This record gives sequence, C-alpha cells and structure tokens, in this order.
Amino acid sequence: MRPLGAELIDSREILPGQWLQSWHAPAAASAARAGQVVHVRTVEAGGLPLRRPYPITTADAASGTLTIQTAGTTGPSGGLPPVWARGLRPGDRLDLAGPLGRPFEVDTRARHLLLIAEGASIASLRLLVDEAIRAGRSVVLLYGAASSSSVYPSSLLPDEVEYIVATADGSLGHRGSVAELVPDYEAWADQSFAAGPPVLLAGLARLAAGRRQRLGVATPGRKRGGGRVAAPGSPEARRKAHLQVALDQVIGCAAGTCLGCVAPATGGAGSGTGGGGGTVRVCREGPVFAADELDWERGDWAGGAA
Repeated sequence: MRPLGAELIDSREILPGQWLQSWHAPAAASAARAGQVVHVRTVEAGGLPLRRPYPITTADAASGTLTIQTAGTTGPSGGLPPVWARGLRPGDRLDLAGPLGRPFEVDTRARHLLLIAEGASIASLRLLVDEAIRAGRSVVLLYGAASSSSVYPSSLLPDEVEYIVATADGSLGHRGSVAELVPDYEAWADQSFAAGPPVLLAGLARLAAGRRQRLGVATPGRKRGGGRVAAPGSPEARRKAHLQVALDQVIGCAAGTCLGCVAPATGGAGSGTGGGGGTVRVCREGPVFAADELDWERGDWAGGAA
C-alpha cells in the first residue's frame, strides 16, 4: 500500500454535519471503481495521526479528481468539517492510499440496477450511479433518512436516476424504512446493491434470499458438459448474486493483517479463518460482498461507521 499525495480542491457542507471534499489525486482517481475506498492519513485532536477509510464518492480520471464524504459536526453556530480537516484550505496536501478493496461487480447483461442506501452510506454507492449511467443502464435509487432535512440532495445525482426517498418521520416521500420500498422494484431489478447499517443490510439480505420463490423464478439448469461453479467470493460469483452490499467498517491497517475489520461469514469466501462460522476481512475480501457471503444471524459484527 503506497501512500499518494492529494491536494484539496474544495470542501463544502452538503447536509448538516456532512461534508463533500474534492481532492486532486490522479493515480487514485484513474484506478477507482465503485465500492472501493481511500485510506486517508488524518491528524486527530491532540496531534494523533490516524488513517481513516472513506468510500470514493465520485472519480474523474480526466481531471484526476475524486471526492469523499466526511462527517463533521453541526450546531447552533453552524457546521464544521471533521476535526482533522478543519485547518485545511484549498491547495493543502495530505497522504492517501488507494483505491483499496474490492468493488461492486455488475453483470454485463444487467440493464436495470436497484440501489438502496441509508444516511451517509450513500457515499459507497454514488460512484456506481455514474458508472451505470455511462454504461447505458437504468438506475433506481431508494434512499432512507430520518427526516427531510437529512435527505441526500437530488442536485448531486445525474438527471437520469429515478430517485425515491423514504423518511422515518414521513416529512418527505414514503413514511417508514427504505427497505419497505424494495418489494415494488425487486421484479424490475436485474441486480441490487446496498449500503447502510447492518440492520438494514440484514433485512435486505433476507429479502434477496427469498426473491426467487416469491417471484416464481426458476433456477437455471446446468448445461450439458458445462456448469462450472464460480468460487464463492470471486468476481464471477458476485456478479451472479442478486444483492451485493458495501460494509461500512473501521479499517485499521488496510492490509489484512490486524483483523480489526472482520465480519462474520457463511464460509467459502473468507480469509482462511475457518469455513462456515469464520470471518472475512472487509479491507481485503470487501468492502463489497455478495449478501449470501455474510452470516447475518451472528451478532459479532466488528467495527462501525468510519
């Protein structure tokens, strides 16, 4: 993992306590794929250096820029960027490493993509929106928030996206959880992609597991003389999965050695930690997984929001 220099271009508050930062980082921007992250070397309060993972929100190889979404603070006196970014001004530089991790895998035959996000986790899906639109795919984005004041701005999305909102208090769009909107689109979608808290992802994984039965979709038979089974966790296997998820975990070393970002796995796709009941490393096998690679019934989810 080689640190790269990045220059701050712009930083602006897009939601209360949420800041969108643009960085000039040509090497990372040209290699970025949706779902991957950059590891940013920050200086926290007290001068403590720390690396933090941030999903690559957008990337433009032509200009060499990428954006990340960071959490700051908000209050009566207004919003402030995260502590490590408060002294930065356009033109200042820092070290970042990336892109890191494995990206979303879109089947070449997929024409209709359903994206589901809640809160700031939309940052993990935002680049996938751009990639899908460029490839001529149709995109529906379902977004959940607490209230209208915390809804991701539609102005930051391409016009081609169908954007549907759910708020917990009913102040905008559907009243309730964003997961309640999914059944209306599961027959339309060729593939689904989600980011959000574990409770949301676990519910979506259960929906995806029963999709074939509910829709009456037949399981394709094996072709005579063929039928090679894709290895669990491989790009091919993930492309065949109806639902892929991006985990929002704290990533420590980003090299797969500290095991600080592990998540419970169903077996077969992990880091060699023991088959069924084992774990996967979010920084190496993830942060994107097929939903059926993860064991959603176990309560030992590690890490938390970055």
